[in-house]
Amino acid sequence: MKLYLSSYHLGNHPQEMVKLFGNNKNVAVIMNAMDFVADEERKMSTNQEMTDLQNLGLNPTELDLRNYFGKSTLLEKELDKYGGVWVRGGNVFILRKAMSYSGFDKYLLQKTNDKDFVYAGFSAGICVLAPTLKGLELVDRAETLLDKYDAEIIWDGINLIPYTLVPHYQSNHPESVLIDEVVKYLEVNKMPYKTLTDGETIITEI
Repeated sequence: MKLYLSSYHLGNHPQEMVKLFGNNKNVAVIMNAMDFVADEERKMSTNQEMTDLQNLGLNPTELDLRNYFGKSTLLEKELDKYGGVWVRGGNVFILRKAMSYSGFDKYLLQKTNDKDFVYAGFSAGICVLAPTLKGLELVDRAETLLDKYDAEIIWDGINLIPYTLVPHYQSNHPESVLIDEVVKYLEVNKMPYKTLTDGETIITEI
């Protein structure tokens, strides 16, 4: 699996992300980290993500994981149509639940040996890949009650990477002050992490 991990939106190297895709330029856009906002705001955000990806020459389609809660086999068949996914930021705890309820997390683990599959995203969309979400409750609300979502918090990350990614570090972002507290928490608890300032990206393979 190829990874394009951005602190904020497309980052400073969007053309490098495009190069990761092979012949299949179809991208599933995962917006579930934004399920806590009003419908109109979520729609506007979705349209912006779609436009940004289209402008790069990709073919994005929103894939709402809520439609696949308890239907992991159906989700797997749908995802197999795409060359990769773009996972938007928002609330990492809501995103983690959506991934679990739909089986998206298990699908990603199965795709780790697929050298052509691309996982791309930013903010919460990259934080969720860590072994744990502990510490991120300092910036994202963990106890969020939403329709279709249980109250129980999932603290385990997807564990695709062996450290916590900390976006918006020392950036002109409203969450940057809280991010400093996340870094302190990770250091005190001796948890491995990497910081990303807005614009920075990590491009790698697993």
